[in-house]
Formats: sequence, C-alpha cells, structure tokens
Amino acid sequence: MSDFIQPNLLPALPEMVMLAMTCLVLVVDLFLPQEKRGFTLLLSVLTLLLTLAAVMFVAPVDSVSSFGDSFVLDQLAVTLKIAVCIITILVFIYSRDYLIDHDIYKGEYYVLGLFATLGMLIMISAHSFLMIYLGLELLSLSLYAMIAFNRKSLMASESAMKYFVLGAMASGLLLYGISIFYGITGTININELSTLVSAQADKNPVALAFALTFIVVGLSFKLGAVPFHMWLPDVYQGSPTSVTLFIGTAPKIAGFAMAIRLLVDGLSDLQVDWSQMFIVLAVASMAIGNIIAIAQTNFKRMLAYSTISHVGFILLGILAGTANGYASAMFYTITYAITSSVSFGVLLLLNRRGFEAENINDLSGLNHTHPWYAALVAIAMFSMAGVPPTVGFYAKLSVLQAVVQVDLVWLAVAAVLFSVIGLFYYLRVVKVMYFDEVVEDQVTSIKPALDVKILLSVNGLSLIGLGIFPSLLMAYCIRAFA
Repeated sequence: MSDFIQPNLLPALPEMVMLAMTCLVLVVDLFLPQEKRGFTLLLSVLTLLLTLAAVMFVAPVDSVSSFGDSFVLDQLAVTLKIAVCIITILVFIYSRDYLIDHDIYKGEYYVLGLFATLGMLIMISAHSFLMIYLGLELLSLSLYAMIAFNRKSLMASESAMKYFVLGAMASGLLLYGISIFYGITGTININELSTLVSAQADKNPVALAFALTFIVVGLSFKLGAVPFHMWLPDVYQGSPTSVTLFIGTAPKIAGFAMAIRLLVDGLSDLQVDWSQMFIVLAVASMAIGNIIAIAQTNFKRMLAYSTISHVGFILLGILAGTANGYASAMFYTITYAITSSVSFGVLLLLNRRGFEAENINDLSGLNHTHPWYAALVAIAMFSMAGVPPTVGFYAKLSVLQAVVQVDLVWLAVAAVLFSVIGLFYYLRVVKVMYFDEVVEDQVTSIKPALDVKILLSVNGLSLIGLGIFPSLLMAYCIRAFA
C-alpha cells in the first residue's frame, strides 16, 4: 500500500478562494432582505477580485503541476483566468439594473454565475480527462439553471431544456471519446496521453481516429461550431439578456482552453487528423454564421450567428498548428469576449420594466437620444466586422497570417470573403442607430449608475486601445505558447 503524498495546493489557490467565497455568498444571501440584495453583488465582485489577486499571486515563472499532474498552472492558465475574472465582473455589474427591472434580482443569479466561473477556472487548468469533464459539467449545470432563471418566461424554460438535452448528448459523446482513449492508452492524464498516443498511432489508427472524432464533436458543441450550433441561437434569444451576456463572453474562453488542453497538449500527434476536421468546421461555421445572420431581425439572435462565424475564425487559428496560430486564436477569443460585453452591455441599458429590448429596431435612432451609447455599439460592431483601428481588425489579421504561414492561402481567402458578407449585418445595426427615426414607444431614458457608465465606457474604448496597441495583450498570448 503506497503512502499518501500531500499535493501542492498553492497552484489551486484561486479555485479554493473562489469556492470558499462562493459558499459564503450563498449563506449570507439567505439572510438578506430584498432591499439589501446589493450586498450580494458586492460580495460576488469581491469574490472575483480576491480570485484575481490569487491568480496573480500564484502566477509561476514556469509551468507548475499538482494533483498527480491532473492540474497545471502555466502562462496560458494565468492569462485566461485573469480574462475570465475581469469579464465576469463586468457581466455582474452590467446585469444589476436589468435584474431589478425584471423582478429577478436574486442572489441565485450571482451564486450560479460564481459556480460557473469556478467550472471555467478548473477547465482552464485541467490536465486530465477527468478534471476537464468535472469543470465542464460544473459550468454546464450552472448555465442550465441560469438560462431558466426567469421562471415567468416560457421561452427561457424552453431554451434551458433544449440546451440541457443537447448538452447532455454532447457530454455523452465527449465521454465516449474519452473512454476509447482510456481503453487504448490506459491513462486519462494529458501528459501521459501525449506520449502513449504516438506509440499507438501505428497499432490502432482506426480506433484513435474514431475516439478523436467524438472528442472533436464534443468540443464543437461547446464552442458552437457548425453543424453542432443548433442550440446557440435559441439559447441566446430565449435567455434573459443578462444571462445571454454571460454565455456569450467568458465560457468562450473556457471552451478555447479546453480545446488547447485536449488537442494541442494531449493529442498533438493526431494534429493532421483534427486539423482536417477543423477545416470543415471552420468553413461551415463562417459560411452558415455570416449568411444566416443577414436574415435576423432579433439582435440577440443575430449576435448568436455572429458568434458562430467568429468560432470559425478561432478554429482557423488552432488548426494552423503553430505557436503563432494558437496565440492568435487566444487573442481572438479574449478580444471577442470583450467586444460582446460591450454590445450586450448597451442592450441591457435599453431594457426597462415591462419592455425587453432585443430587436435590431429597438436601437432605432439611438444616436439621436443617446449618442455616446450609440457610439459604443458602433465601435463593437466595427470590431466584430474587423474594421480598423478596432481590435477586431488585428485579431482577424493575426489569424489570417497564421493560416497563410502554413500554406492554407485558400482558407484565408475564404475567411476574408465571409467577413465581407458579415460586414453587411454589422453595418445594418449602425445604419439603424444613426439614420433611422426614433420610434416613440421605444424611447427610454438611459440613466445607468456611475459604475456602469464608467465600466462600459472603458470597456468600449478598450476596443480601440487594443486595436492601436495590440501588443499589450498579444505579448501575453505569445508567451503562453513560447
């Protein structure tokens, strides 16, 4: 009988801080009256700030592993965890007025959001199949409940059920792929898998390809790539806008981390196989996402198809199979989450009691009534379209450069053509805000709190700042794969 070896707990300090503080939030919220619900928000933001501080405190010079090499803390994990914590703080603060106006200002929203964030942190540092799956399920189960958070909305309940059923199927496919890899290699550890797969490549090529297919399908569902995107538009539209904001930002970063840990760290010897799969997924996502988005009149649904097209770009960076490609995909993922937080943040401000602003026409004449917020939405739309000097231009350019460097010029050309198509529906939003007349019954006085006004303004201006000085973030992305 082997002696128990005490694992090094320091690399998991952020997760432990998050868990302890989330439990504290859960208990404290039980004793708070409704009029003091703001204390739950303050405690939730404090939780994220303490977790952020813990991430910076334990940031290693080199990669550090613990818990039998099933948990890793490296530059990739540190950068992505910082991004997740900052974006979740923005989501919580932006959502406050919306939750109050719709009578769903409950502590459960923040507790579920914190548990979902904990799942994301675990996914980012996971270095074994089991740890990845635990983080994924913690995230997914929290999101299922958040989508159905507004019990008065039948559409929200329907979206939650659809996401739950399809998510369970995707998790089952992912588990099936994991079980095949375990049966072939006898390990669930990512480091050991990388070594053992290369030894089995000639002995069991069919079985490995079969298992890889299930892994890629599971990943594609979580990212929302075509043809596994069917849940995304319905969930974006059916969820409360505050939940849509959350789903459309931070979980994309965790999904990217999951893809890197599984495919790059663990299955790099099968890169030729999964790169070919990603080519099909990327082209289909960019085509379907951009073309169908043109026909959408619902702003949230349009952004859902926009997300699908952006996932195609992220896959392009990963399938390049180079350090530059991975860094470009990481940069693209983080900046897309920042951009989405701006567009959904302004949409939240347009909501008021008894009125749900979610159609593109609800933005009509916004420049005449609230020019600053119209400018923020315009910046976000230009960034998503890839128009300089916004950060979206550099994000797209860096991904295209990585693809061209591996002689996939035709793929870069296709991406540019689909981006031109996407430019139409982004500019349509700008046209509605600046050139359409104000619809009287949709005019609302936007008077956000000072903290929301400041954060949203900084958030929007950062899209231009990072576009002019992309090295502020790109340097950390490159270092993560150096």
